[in-house]
Amino acid sequence: MMSLNARIILAASLVLAIFLVLTGIALDQAFRESARAAREERLQGQLYLLIAAAEVNAAGHLSMPQQLQEPRFGQPGSGLYATIADGKGKTRWRSPSALNVALPAEAMLAAGKSTFSELPGISGTDYFVYRMGVNWSEGRRNFAFTFSVAENLSAFHAQLARYRRSLWVWLGGMAILLLLAQGMLLRWGLRPLRTVAQEIHAIEAGEKELLSGTYPAELSALTGNLNGLLQRERGQLQRYRDALGDLAHSLKTPLAVMRGALSEQSRESPSTLAVTVAEESEKMQHIVDYQLQRAATAGPASPLAAPLPLGPVAEQIIASLGKVYHDKKVSAQLHIDPALDFRGDRGDLLELLGNLLDNAYKWCNTRVEVRAGAKAGHLTLTVEDDGPGIPVEEAERILQRGVRADQSTPGQGIGLAVATSIVQAYGGEIRISTSPLGGARITVQLSG
Repeated sequence: MMSLNARIILAASLVLAIFLVLTGIALDQAFRESARAAREERLQGQLYLLIAAAEVNAAGHLSMPQQLQEPRFGQPGSGLYATIADGKGKTRWRSPSALNVALPAEAMLAAGKSTFSELPGISGTDYFVYRMGVNWSEGRRNFAFTFSVAENLSAFHAQLARYRRSLWVWLGGMAILLLLAQGMLLRWGLRPLRTVAQEIHAIEAGEKELLSGTYPAELSALTGNLNGLLQRERGQLQRYRDALGDLAHSLKTPLAVMRGALSEQSRESPSTLAVTVAEESEKMQHIVDYQLQRAATAGPASPLAAPLPLGPVAEQIIASLGKVYHDKKVSAQLHIDPALDFRGDRGDLLELLGNLLDNAYKWCNTRVEVRAGAKAGHLTLTVEDDGPGIPVEEAERILQRGVRADQSTPGQGIGLAVATSIVQAYGGEIRISTSPLGGARITVQLSG
């Protein structure tokens, strides 16, 4: 695929070429009209000089002086010619320069009328011709004459050719300079994109962790999103590594216990061995479940991710838990702004809310309250119940994996630990305190 730089240069070159061609045509036409008007004005002045020099007697005989003010009228082949025709169209006078020259045919004009036009000569040569009709009064008689001044177009065409050569040379030079300037400006303008590409290459090579350059406003959002994505993916990878390491470490003890039990099986009853293996297998299953859930935490979403409405998700979880704990007839109240959104992975939100609400439903007597709000760029989520509560000294320990406040209550003891892991992945914090309802209040605060 053609590069962005090549596309812009090609498009700009086409536009520039079209613009210069149209400009050249317009300037050429304007110069032609201006030169034509200048010739018309000059021929008109020369015709007036002819009229001033002419004399007509009472018999209608026309006479012209030997020397005219315009010397070219007296030079054969000079390119400037003059004729005077009478009212019948008969040529009465021709300038010496017009001898043996096939000029355009005579035309009669009424007195006071004038014309200026390009006419072909009899021999095929083109001329500018200015004509004017004159009514000459001599005594009681009037004599009609048509004065004509003609100029060979060869000089005019030569002037146009010189102008066109000069025009296109200048326009071509301007085009080259503009293209060079455009190329330099484009290279300067696209430099931030090349810098981004170089930094990404350095990240791929392991030389850098994030984009650190200073970029214009148009690219700052892009680089910010890329940095967020890189941090998110790096965090996810780190969670996988940590989970695998913790999993390997956590399984050592149950496996050691099982190996010890098997080595002592000759001195233990089969039932005791079975109980030991079952207990340690359950512990191992809990460990695997916890580490898998921890590793699967997606973490903060990309800034481009669609926001998730918090209220409908909470309502969905409460509806499901109402069926699970239908015997307790729990009254759950939601205080969540309908416009409140969560920016993150939907699975993380379901797991976080699910664990917090499941804990509340499990320990409450009959009431659970959920509140959520946003302030100063932080999302605060609170889940309360009217159960026995959690002692302050036990709060930190409860958030650890596999710890239950009451060992007689069924469960794996990993729910709040998973919630803590998710909150930490989002750069937030989780706190346990006493609710006005009498039970536990778990408060989660997430950034952004």
